[in-house]
Amino acid sequence: MAPIPMMKNTELMQRRAQAVVRGVASVHSLFIERALNAEIWDTEGRRYIDFAAGIAVLNVGHNHPKVIAAVQGQLAAFTHACFQVTPYAHYVAVAEALNAVAPGPTPKKTILLSTGAEAVENAIKIARAATGRSALIAFTGGFHGRTMMSLALTGKVVPYKSGFGPYPGEVYHALFPIAYHGIRAADSLAAIENLFRADVDPGRVAAMIIEPVLGEGGFYIAPADFLRALRRLCDEHGILFIADEIQSGFARTGRMFAVEHAGIEPDLMTLAKSLAGGFPLAAVVGKSAIMDAPAPGGLGGTYAGSPPACAAALAVLEVIREEHLCERADHQGTLITARLNAMAKRLHCIGEVRSLGAMVAVELVKDRESHEPDAELARALVQECARRGLLCLPCGLRNNVIRFLAPLTAPEAILDEGMEILDGALTALAAQ
Repeated sequence: MAPIPMMKNTELMQRRAQAVVRGVASVHSLFIERALNAEIWDTEGRRYIDFAAGIAVLNVGHNHPKVIAAVQGQLAAFTHACFQVTPYAHYVAVAEALNAVAPGPTPKKTILLSTGAEAVENAIKIARAATGRSALIAFTGGFHGRTMMSLALTGKVVPYKSGFGPYPGEVYHALFPIAYHGIRAADSLAAIENLFRADVDPGRVAAMIIEPVLGEGGFYIAPADFLRALRRLCDEHGILFIADEIQSGFARTGRMFAVEHAGIEPDLMTLAKSLAGGFPLAAVVGKSAIMDAPAPGGLGGTYAGSPPACAAALAVLEVIREEHLCERADHQGTLITARLNAMAKRLHCIGEVRSLGAMVAVELVKDRESHEPDAELARALVQECARRGLLCLPCGLRNNVIRFLAPLTAPEAILDEGMEILDGALTALAAQ
């Protein structure tokens, strides 16, 4: 194949419009040419600080030397075999490593897959096989993927669900506790009890699935006491507790997994994103007896557990340990929230700053008293930051939240530079 010639971003955007479906949206209109740790350079040679990390995929940064070396070594051996045909050691080693770091004392087993949505689909299959039940409970604001079952579980219509229904049945949504929106943990638990009275017998519910910190939903943190109450409720009714750690996992929140902050053991966890440092790999990890419920042949996938991705994952887990990324996540979160809180004293468009480790968000509002969201400001801020050399991402049920997902390996000087850009951009926009 002939090399792709260097082109301007505008020219590539024109080609993109002609060749790529409009349903695949891009936050930014720049085309990446190379990257290293927390920095990106586009095809025109312009440098950007990366506070997006491929949507939480690059906790160990772009092109970490250990990850690249591991993948190069695997590429020299073999690239594909299909684990269901001829198994290979790296798949087993990744499963062993994930079983070892999963929270709780119960023995664990793992299946490797390719995407987060695929992990969610398989977690539901496993839960239904283990319980003999079919109904599911998810939460408002949750994002679980773009396949049909994962969309049914997702708790935001536009843009994810609009126009794609009908969805699989027996999926019910309860309120996610968001104190800033006036929804207490008690309100969420009452909503679940109301589901049991009005919509579904708890004896029919196979599982509840929840993000301990909403990802696309706005980085709202489920209170620890709420997660513990949910665990007790599941135990009372024989319902499985599924923690979706796809965006919050692998040291992002200052623990290997966000659910550890609540001190509970989920029955199943869905994992992906930062598991393999940019290579497509996902997993379901859970209690052995539950994971073994499906019969042989009931689970799998042609590319599931790709050998290069498995090699990358083993390197990622080493980097997390050796470079103390859980501790670095806490430090990074402290630095970013301090800057945001200082900005909030000057800029009344900042309604709330929240964080769990380095999973940090700022909520933009038109009015602090009413909490009226300012989605237009959030959109403008993302674009103005990019114009100044910082890549960041919007999110939230009301599209007014900016989330911070800088690589945990980012040097402090890079973080400071990025926050200076953010401060200047938001100050300028707020003055208009």
